Amino acid sequence: MTEPAAGNICDKPLTAALGERYLAYAMSTIVSRSLPDVRDGLKPVHRRLLFAMRQLKLDPEGGFKKCARVVGDVIGKYHPHGDVAVYDALVRLAQDFAVRYPLVEGQGNFGNIDGDNAAAMRYTEAKLTAVAAALMDGLDEDAVDFRDTYDGSEEEPAVMPAAFPNLLANGSAGIAVGMATSIPPHNAGEICTALDHLIRHPDCAVDDLIAHIPGPDFPTGGVLAETREAIFEAYRTGRGSFRLRAAWRVEKLSHGLYQIVIDQIPYQVQKSKLIEKIAELLNDKKLPLLADIRDESAEDVRVVLEPRNRTVEAEHVMEQLFRQTDLETRVPLNMNVLDKDAVPRVMNLKEVLAAFLAHRMEVLERRTRHRLDKIGKRLEVLEGYLIAYLNLDEVIRIIRGEEEPKPALIKAFALTDNQAEAILNMRLRALRRLEEMEIRKEHDQLSAEKADLETLLADEAKRWKVIAKQIAAIAKEFGQATPLGKRRTELSDAPSAVVVPIEAFIEREPITVILSEKGWIRALRGHSEAPDDVKFKEGDALAFALKAETTDKILVFASDGRFFTLAADKLPRGRGHGEPLRLMVDLTGEAGVTTVLVHRPGRRLLVASDGGRGFVVEENEVVAQTRAGKMVLNLEKGEKAEFCRPVEGDAVAIIGDNRKLLVFMAEEIPVMTRGRGVILQKYRDGSTADIKLFTLADGLSWKAGERERTERDLAPWLGKRASAGRLPPLGFPRSNRFV
Repeated sequence: MTEPAAGNICDKPLTAALGERYLAYAMSTIVSRSLPDVRDGLKPVHRRLLFAMRQLKLDPEGGFKKCARVVGDVIGKYHPHGDVAVYDALVRLAQDFAVRYPLVEGQGNFGNIDGDNAAAMRYTEAKLTAVAAALMDGLDEDAVDFRDTYDGSEEEPAVMPAAFPNLLANGSAGIAVGMATSIPPHNAGEICTALDHLIRHPDCAVDDLIAHIPGPDFPTGGVLAETREAIFEAYRTGRGSFRLRAAWRVEKLSHGLYQIVIDQIPYQVQKSKLIEKIAELLNDKKLPLLADIRDESAEDVRVVLEPRNRTVEAEHVMEQLFRQTDLETRVPLNMNVLDKDAVPRVMNLKEVLAAFLAHRMEVLERRTRHRLDKIGKRLEVLEGYLIAYLNLDEVIRIIRGEEEPKPALIKAFALTDNQAEAILNMRLRALRRLEEMEIRKEHDQLSAEKADLETLLADEAKRWKVIAKQIAAIAKEFGQATPLGKRRTELSDAPSAVVVPIEAFIEREPITVILSEKGWIRALRGHSEAPDDVKFKEGDALAFALKAETTDKILVFASDGRFFTLAADKLPRGRGHGEPLRLMVDLTGEAGVTTVLVHRPGRRLLVASDGGRGFVVEENEVVAQTRAGKMVLNLEKGEKAEFCRPVEGDAVAIIGDNRKLLVFMAEEIPVMTRGRGVILQKYRDGSTADIKLFTLADGLSWKAGERERTERDLAPWLGKRASAGRLPPLGFPRSNRFV
């Protein structure tokens, strides 16, 4: 810094000059534009708008005036900014989808939730709402300080008296220089309950207040899907965010069909852009579970979603949309506000509520003193009147006889200047006896009121009781018992991680899976009872045919003890020969297919080798994720995995090629995930021919030619696992097979 060189010119480093000017600009932006006051929750432009409308007498009970008139007064007297910016602020205060408790009642086109702009200000009209009137209640009673306007020609309030808790009820958002604020709207009834609790328990914790304010309440409704821990932490620190989802429901249609109806969308999401985004994703085939979207909205929101088919779960459709669209948003909480000294800082929930109550206490005290001053002046005049009535003849004589009656009256009756002036201005009709009685009555009433007000100022506890009554009145007028105050946003726990199964993306239809003896696999449309018309290559024939659906998984059990998993919708279709199974899974050269079955989650399977060893395995454990499959049954050299049977019933029948039959209880077989298993039947020389699981009480059945035979007395063959068994009943097939 150097001495001034010439006149007012001063040399400064550029960085210092820029820093000084930028700091001034930053403070002006923070204090005079972007951050709300913690006491009334208003920014300067909103405060000036409401005050200008009050000056124009646009009361809730009165008529409307053109918005152009309001904007003209605001920019001409209080707020020297562009008319478009001021009108946009006015419009937002009137939009019931943007403001939880509108401060302006609009008449005309004020925009809509689709994002359409309001009509020009020359076409629209506005007036104040009851909420705005409550915010300004007491302005004429010295409740707050006034300051000069930008040109010094008029005055404007520095803050509103704010009988209504506007900061939390309507929220606020703004970006200043180096800081920002974002406060979502809340329910006024819940805020009043928390304020009442804070009055009665000034030392309570923030968590006690959160019990009364469980979360934001948005004008567009929706579902607040956030954990209680996250909500508590946000209100404790003043910083955080909330997950907000659209509210939806399922409408049943005929023939088992349904549609999804969205009737509440997240706060500050434009419905038209939301639908455009969903339609774009639909066209790009990024929403395979959704068939169509329609906007059937009128006064209310009604967006209809058509699922791809009746088998699709509505939760899966919505989960996809929540992940890819603004049907789920994050609403930030940053309670960065100006305190009563115009210092910006982040407050927690208790600090915000306490600042509002402190402001209400100051307003009450100022209004009380203002009323006492008014009462004092009136009592002074009334006392002068009473003196005049007591000395009426002398007063009349002085007025008629003296050239300067005022000093004479003051001297004669020890009056004040105001009293003498009031007596001189008294009308003759006021001299009647009845008027004297009215003056004495008014004097007594005002004296009693004065005593009450002085007691109120001297007793803080009484003042808090008055504030509590005022808050109760606000809760009654705007609380949850009113249509305006009823909670709109539903509270819900944070959503669990919904896993959309791959089957949800596949259209379900019946198919018949065909596997030939030489390993060619294909899927035919529908469930064919007798696939006799299926053609095979020369020298090939049918090995397996099973009914399935395209959403199923097909399990293939190979003779080397491995399980392979195929997706039914990926199998080759059509009337051709299909494709070799070995191109889909890594079957070893010598291994063959033992069993093919449809995967049923939760079921159990009995797997066994031809050597008579096996175990029970949970079917969920055998599903393979790769081409290599999953090894389940370990084999000795020379053994083959021959049997894979669903566990149905309570008994096992096993027969060897030595024609020995053994029946034992299924519970004797252990449940394993992998291994060689236990001995099911003991052989001296031979191997297992067939295995069957059944219910012992129903008897053991087998095919005998074209008919079925059942043996119910199984006592001769019933034994323990790993026994040798005995010869089967007469008539048992020589093939040693149950089927």
